[in-house]
Amino acid sequence: MSMRNQISSARRVCRGPLQKYLVKQVSVADVASSSGSIPSCRSDGPRSLVDDCQTTGIPPADSSVKQGGLPGIRILSYNRVLGRNFTAGIVVESDTGDLEARKSNETLIRSAGRNRNPGKFLDCFNSSKWNPSKCRGFQRTSTRGISCSSWKEGSSGPAESVGTDAYAITELALDSVVKIFTMASSPNYFLPWQNKPQREITGSGELALFVCALAFALALLLSHSSRCVFAWGIFLAGFVISGRRIVTNAHVVADQTYVVVRKHGSPTKYRAEVQAVGHECDLALLRIHDEEFWEGMRTLQLGDIPYLQESVAVVGYPQGGDNISVTGGVVSRVEPTQYVHGAAHLMAIQIDAAINPGNSGGPALMEDKVVGVAFQNLAGAENIGYIIPVPIINHFLEDVEERNKYIGFCSLGLTCQATENAQLREHLKMPSGLTGVLVNKIQKLTDTNQWIKKDDVLLAFDGVPIANDGTVHFRNRERISFDHLVSMKKAGETAKLTVMRDGRAIDVDVKLAPLRPLVPIHQFDRLPSYYIFAGLVFTPLTQPYLHEYGDDWYNTSPRRLCDRALTATLNKPGEQLVILSQVLMDEINAGYERLAELQVLKVNGVEVHNLRHLTELVEACKMSSLRFDLDDGRVVVLNFEDAKEASLRILQRHRIPSHISLDLLQPPSPDQLEEWETPQKVDTPEEREPIAEHITSVPV
Repeated sequence: MSMRNQISSARRVCRGPLQKYLVKQVSVADVASSSGSIPSCRSDGPRSLVDDCQTTGIPPADSSVKQGGLPGIRILSYNRVLGRNFTAGIVVESDTGDLEARKSNETLIRSAGRNRNPGKFLDCFNSSKWNPSKCRGFQRTSTRGISCSSWKEGSSGPAESVGTDAYAITELALDSVVKIFTMASSPNYFLPWQNKPQREITGSGELALFVCALAFALALLLSHSSRCVFAWGIFLAGFVISGRRIVTNAHVVADQTYVVVRKHGSPTKYRAEVQAVGHECDLALLRIHDEEFWEGMRTLQLGDIPYLQESVAVVGYPQGGDNISVTGGVVSRVEPTQYVHGAAHLMAIQIDAAINPGNSGGPALMEDKVVGVAFQNLAGAENIGYIIPVPIINHFLEDVEERNKYIGFCSLGLTCQATENAQLREHLKMPSGLTGVLVNKIQKLTDTNQWIKKDDVLLAFDGVPIANDGTVHFRNRERISFDHLVSMKKAGETAKLTVMRDGRAIDVDVKLAPLRPLVPIHQFDRLPSYYIFAGLVFTPLTQPYLHEYGDDWYNTSPRRLCDRALTATLNKPGEQLVILSQVLMDEINAGYERLAELQVLKVNGVEVHNLRHLTELVEACKMSSLRFDLDDGRVVVLNFEDAKEASLRILQRHRIPSHISLDLLQPPSPDQLEEWETPQKVDTPEEREPIAEHITSVPV
């Protein structure tokens, strides 16, 4: 029997007389004392093992646990078989079968093999009837809880697993997972004064990653999103957590106008209110105020990051039916991944469970805990789905709980290069054994810009060494990009960077904040800004504007605008890249129709800072003529009074209700002020703290 089959047994809920027995759990130390193949829980053991032994309360190495005479038993490799649970359980194999003992909230024991006898099994595990001669092939264990196991007598081997008890997961899901119905209306960025037709968001369950290879590869490189088309036509999911809140995906409620949810087994739909949305991490929180909805609902608890090859069950409402669905799979990869909806590069868990349209927002369960939220898969590939891990979920929830809104994930604002080339390291005078990455570029409006210089070598983040390929130790023998450490910091927190500069290691304290791009990557849940004068339509450049050119927007949108959208960075707080989007034809602007899709640089010689600034410059014009300097040296000149008079008839002809978007008629919102000022405000020399308080220099 293969090891994979031995650890893939189906687990069932035991009922009746089995529940009264205390099933004992083997400690690693006990096995080590007899076989010598597993480290014991002593101070000289591996650090992770010692920590686990102390936190889980496993008996010390010298604890006495009776063991039966078990001819033919061998210990299977614990770290490959049980992952993080190897300190709290073992897998043993005998000539008559196998037994797995795992630590969890409730120790799960299963027995599979040939010629099993339930009575004999219970005798072996009943502390009052331990008889080694009758328990050939079984291992006696000790634990603090009640567990049970069921099997079929005469079973020839284990069945496939869904990661935990399928019956228990289904029962839990029925009372905690809901179906979500959303109506949404997205803006039309080519015609920013109107929305697109209302649609029912009943799909994009996986936000399929289309293989538009060049655009997607560039998006990954620059941490921007390629444009992907959503698939409509199936329902979405969410699940209940503490505080009477429902967690789902942000793309489930993006641009929503109306959201309702339905419990399993109920025909009633309940109105839901969107409490918070984090588009970067693709998470959203819903609240329902109707007390009737909460009757009989159960809350799910968040677990931890599962280890490779651990089994999970994904719950949702995928296409192909109306009822709830539970599918199983195993964890195949844990690493930062491109989140397609918000274009962020955050940790994700890859699993081989079927994540189809409709699974979006549903929980991925291991035992009775949530270990992730289903959100996307890879189109064109088989069995590659992704779930959002618990650290990302907790970061989002803590943002909302502490600040009453979603803030975002932090960034250093650095572009770094690997130093894997030996000649590059020699040129940088990096001593043998020293590792790090080379700093190529620093965003201006970051605190990092005050303390880090180009060509510094970033050696460590908060004391964690960075390898030459930009990775850090994650767990066991896994490695992960150091960006993950940065993203787990909260806005306003300080991080200690260790850099090599002029042959010395320097510790620098920097304040972290979310990085805001010059060209916004997404604009969900808000209307685009615009200003129309004499038929000239001005708007800020955004990636959603470029997305209007179609799925292949990288190749079909104006090349100059696309390049700037992907590479340009903020130089001043509140800066926008303003473009002449289109020209609504009239005799006043005849001859200028081919000048659309160009950036507006100046108005009457004054450099344009953002669209609000352009509006103020035009409205306050005191000259007889109005001049717009555009990209590529192009110029638009209008008689100001004639242009004002023509504006009204152009609006009436095109049935446009207003020449200006509502946001430009109002003072800047608090969110806009925060983006323009803090936390990216660069201190003046008088405001800066002494550099000595930020930098500590020590020899390399």
